[in-house]
Amino acid sequence: MSRTDPANPARPAVGAVLCPLDEIASPGARGFRFRAGDAVFAGFVVRRGETVVGYIDSCPHAGWPLAGPNGRFLTRENDLILCAGHAALFRIDDGAMVAGPCQDVALTPWPVRVEGSHIVVG
Repeated sequence: MSRTDPANPARPAVGAVLCPLDEIASPGARGFRFRAGDAVFAGFVVRRGETVVGYIDSCPHAGWPLAGPNGRFLTRENDLILCAGHAALFRIDDGAMVAGPCQDVALTPWPVRVEGSHIVVG
């Protein structure tokens, strides 16, 4: 798989296949980790129906991964993204924080899309 981000050589290239769409429940989420040498890229995808959105897996407040040891990115109701570290909540559609220690912050988008029956990097 070719890499296109010189700032992070582990970031997967546009068009890289992440997984079949049906491997992520609807609603549901899945994390992805990539490594190239010492560089690491972590992102996650949230699925609702045929719609997917992606974000870089980093809390905008603390910088740590959002999912806790259980690997869960969403609340029990599957309606918001949850930071397991301090229970901040983010909207799925735009990553904006709706509850937590900071105001006017949001998750960093990671462009993804559905192509055929697969989720690919956008």
